[in-house]
Amino acid sequence: MKKKWLQKNNDFTADEAADSISFSQYVKRQIGKWLSIVLPIALGFFLIFYTYNKFTAEQILEIQSYFKNADYTYLFIAAGIAVLGNASRAYRWKFSLEHMGYKSSFRNNFMAISIGYVLNLTVPKSGEVSRALIVKKYNNIPFDKGFGSIVAERIIDFLVLLLFMLVAIFLQFSIVKSFILDKLPLYQILLYAGFGLSIFIVSLLVYHYSKSKYILSLKQKISGVQEGVFSIIHMQKKMAYLFHTAFIWFSYLLMFYVVFFVFSETSTLSFSAVITSFVVGSIAIAFTNSGFGSYPFLISKILLVYAISETTGNAFGWIVWTSQMIVVLALGLFSFLYLPVFNRKK
Repeated sequence: MKKKWLQKNNDFTADEAADSISFSQYVKRQIGKWLSIVLPIALGFFLIFYTYNKFTAEQILEIQSYFKNADYTYLFIAAGIAVLGNASRAYRWKFSLEHMGYKSSFRNNFMAISIGYVLNLTVPKSGEVSRALIVKKYNNIPFDKGFGSIVAERIIDFLVLLLFMLVAIFLQFSIVKSFILDKLPLYQILLYAGFGLSIFIVSLLVYHYSKSKYILSLKQKISGVQEGVFSIIHMQKKMAYLFHTAFIWFSYLLMFYVVFFVFSETSTLSFSAVITSFVVGSIAIAFTNSGFGSYPFLISKILLVYAISETTGNAFGWIVWTSQMIVVLALGLFSFLYLPVFNRKK
């Protein structure tokens, strides 16, 4: 490993050498990188083992029968909706880039997003970095500004997810309370949240008012990222951006709702149940790499509250997750192969 690090750092100029990392820092980053990959996958395998270890042989056969008897027509419909959602996300990205004076074709945006989703299955959040690198390579958009626009998207999407959570709490307060709120150490969470918020505010004040050369250097380095983040606030096409944001999340919800008709047992659930399950599924995706293991586990638990057996809920969770991953992998593979072909100079 040390030889590899020396090879990467032996051609620096004097200025670059001043910014280079030590070998110990390099090792720590590599360890952190691999832990971010291995731990979520290990958690996913643990949840799978924990779930199926409880099932009897008859229950395993019952789960298999659900896969055999499912109406897969609705999965194809959901896949089409997923593609439309990705297309809307690609088109939305253009608005923040154009505000900063850069142009990226719809096809490049769409393929960058599709490749990013696949990479997120390996290293968490690596897809966001790859998106910025792709438009830098093919559209000459500075990495920091492209990445800043992606960070802004994530902030907006997080706020929309919070809105869905509030809707779920409003519609199904007793269920959300018993399923989530009663099981959380709210006092500790509020304490840690207050502590974290205090640190954030202090850091923000130091960053804004400090005249330290290190802070000034940091400001210069991330100025492009800041411009990308705040491009949403200052862009002219705010309404179009918000429309596509609404459409993206509507497509996610509609895709999830359509898949409920795969099984007769889940097809009769209320829209409130769909909203609550959708929120739980969205949270599950953050637990492991795109919900591996955690998605069917948590979906089966929330559906159990609505009198859907754990075997049915588990089968449903796996069908939803697997169908989503097939779409992600298919679009990602197509984009990976076609992106250089489309951008080949004539």
